[in-house]
This record gives sequence, structure tokens and C-alpha cells, in this order.
Amino acid sequence: MPLLYRKTVKLGPLRFNLGRKGLSSWSVHLGRWSWNSRTRKRRFDLPGPFSWRSS
Repeated sequence: MPLLYRKTVKLGPLRFNLGRKGLSSWSVHLGRWSWNSRTRKRRFDLPGPFSWRSS
């Protein structure tokens, strides 16, 4: 089982995900709404353990 490295750097509403080879993706979080650059999907957090995702 290989050891993986991932770090998230938060700068206000921006989040940068760093992996072994550098920047892997970035995302924007505004309240309950978020968008990811790698998957190009939007997500909206709902109450409890639920969330809604669009493509």
C-alpha cells in the first residue's frame, strides 16, 4: 500500500489541493455552495449528511 500525500491550503473562499507533484486542483467555497476545477462540478450542502451535486 503506497503512502499518499495531499495538503489543502485555504485562502479565504479559495482552496488549493496540493499533491506529490504540485497543484492537483483548486476550488471555490461560498457558504454552502462550492465548485471544483478538476471535476468541474458544483455542490450544494444540504442539512445533515446530505449534499446535492450537479455536473
